[in-house]
Amino acid sequence: MKKMLLAYAVLLLLSLVLLLPVSYASGSGYLYILWMGIQIQSTVVAFVLATLLFCFIIHVIFILLKKLLARLQREQTELLAFDALHPYEQLGVVWILKAEPQQGDFIQQRFDQSGLLQHIVQARLLFKQQQYQQALECLDACPPATFELAEIQKIEIYLAQGEVQTALSRLSFLSGQPLSPWLITLQDSYQIRLQQLWYSIAVQYPWAYLQSMDSTIITQQLNDDEQAVWLQQLLGQFSNASAADIQKLIELYINQSIDLYQLPYNLQLLHLKVLAYLPEMSSQYQDFALHLLTQHFNQDLFYLWLQQQLLEDNPDFEKIESHIELFEKKYSDLPILTFARWHIYMATDRVNDAEALLSRYPDNILMNYLRIKSKLKDDESLIKQLNLIFESDVNFIKFKI
Repeated sequence: MKKMLLAYAVLLLLSLVLLLPVSYASGSGYLYILWMGIQIQSTVVAFVLATLLFCFIIHVIFILLKKLLARLQREQTELLAFDALHPYEQLGVVWILKAEPQQGDFIQQRFDQSGLLQHIVQARLLFKQQQYQQALECLDACPPATFELAEIQKIEIYLAQGEVQTALSRLSFLSGQPLSPWLITLQDSYQIRLQQLWYSIAVQYPWAYLQSMDSTIITQQLNDDEQAVWLQQLLGQFSNASAADIQKLIELYINQSIDLYQLPYNLQLLHLKVLAYLPEMSSQYQDFALHLLTQHFNQDLFYLWLQQQLLEDNPDFEKIESHIELFEKKYSDLPILTFARWHIYMATDRVNDAEALLSRYPDNILMNYLRIKSKLKDDESLIKQLNLIFESDVNFIKFKI
């Protein structure tokens, strides 16, 4: 279609170049046509232009009808061999069947004539076969126009080889570069692919991802669900963190690079668990825990907050009790609050008040634990065994108080 438009444009230009000078010197001319009673009077220039337009319309109609007839004929054709399909149809069948690993040679043959994608496709097939070094050599031979496509595949290869720092440096560079003009149409898909690569690094190497981020990357590169997975991976690998990792994490919280108060609730809980691992952030942990408990009461969260309060060197029992009273006013009928009061009363030598609480909530597991513990008195060995029994329930919390 483009060639046809170009041909008609050239004809139009030639016609104007030939006719306009002649018309300027001798006039536009006069044309009279009488055919089957139809009279047409016009200038020569207008007639030539009208003829070209008429031919163009007829040509377009002819091409559209030809394509339509070919398509209808194609739909009714009985296929007897795979080779009877057009190349793009063959590639479509391979793609639908996910037969790339088995049809690597076939795919490569289809792209051997492409100077743009030949090495890209070859490297992709080698990557699927885990021939990483050969794939990198192919990508190095790619033309400059395919820079982004080659870099994405290199990042995948480096991740597969465990070279996370190399992958991170290339991905950071790629994320900050403007997209090539010929890929602008696919910009959304390109950005999604980069985000998938960031997510892969965050899941596989959560601490390396942490070190790579600046003050804004957390929210820019990962969505809420992906951030939740990253934080879970971070918590699961906390024992592997280096001193530099811990310092980086503390800096992010201290500099308020992560606005905890604006996050969804599930992310706030995960960040709170991270803060619990950082003794330097105990003050921020206390404030944020109280904020979350005020917004939405969570039994496990409350227990962790209470446990941290009571395990301090000099617990402020009066302050703890005032918070419990506020929670009791806001949230009624919660056995965990009675459980907390019992510990406060025992710690402040109000034994009679503590004993009076044991009659509440006869079917609650926390109160059952306290009733048994009170009978054991100061027998540490039996209390330790009691803790192990209750903690064996995966839905129960770990007792440290």
